[in-house]
Amino acid sequence: MLRYIEDRTDVVEVSGINGVHLNGYIRYLEQDGKAKSTISRSMASLRNYFQYLLRRQIIHKDPTEMLVTPKIDKKVPQVLSFEEIELLLAQPKALDAKGIRDKAMLELLYASGMRVTELIELNQDDVNMTMGYIRCSASKKERIIPIGQASQLALFKYINGARSTMVKGESETRLFVNCLGNTMSRQGFWKIIKGYARKAGIEKKITPHILRHSFASHLVENGADLRSVQEMLGHSSITTTQVYAVPTDSKLRDVYVKAHPRA
Repeated sequence: MLRYIEDRTDVVEVSGINGVHLNGYIRYLEQDGKAKSTISRSMASLRNYFQYLLRRQIIHKDPTEMLVTPKIDKKVPQVLSFEEIELLLAQPKALDAKGIRDKAMLELLYASGMRVTELIELNQDDVNMTMGYIRCSASKKERIIPIGQASQLALFKYINGARSTMVKGESETRLFVNCLGNTMSRQGFWKIIKGYARKAGIEKKITPHILRHSFASHLVENGADLRSVQEMLGHSSITTTQVYAVPTDSKLRDVYVKAHPRA
């Protein structure tokens, strides 16, 4: 910003910068092709900078007061279709301990919408098979997430069989371990899911987080209210969850056909 002021104005002191100069700088960023998110971050930095100068009494008026932050378009996260989810979850084969573990991890991730860090930091006592829920406490806000029968069955097979052959000692409390019996890493699980996606023939860019997005999107698409989805995802604000409420073209068409009297 200061370089822009030096090159394009006759201002020599920071106290001489006003809203006109800053609006010119914002237009310059827009014309230079900067993304709205980049411009928004620049404006936030400018506001912090001039607030600091104001507190130090270096300036006596904040020139950023009239700046308007550009509205950032919310991008709908990429998700897997129901068919792609079924294909992915069908890839791990329960032929050995690793396959049983992988099946349980994928089923649980899609059933709960947990973050990957939350998944790999689960302890054995975070699972309540009787009531059918998972206690997720890896993030700042602990939450209880219900899980369905498919993930419960996969977990039961893993906990009551495969896990005992993988852990190295009874002192290990983590629910999921790697093939060496140690706590699994994020990178390790990323490789697992990427490998199964390749076997399933899924061409979309696959990351563990895509199952979280798919979980939320599929719930909303099937009628779940946003507040419930927000609670299960652990979002602090409903606005974060609202990105999943963007209707698809096919859903809009269905709503139109059902609601319009002359459809």
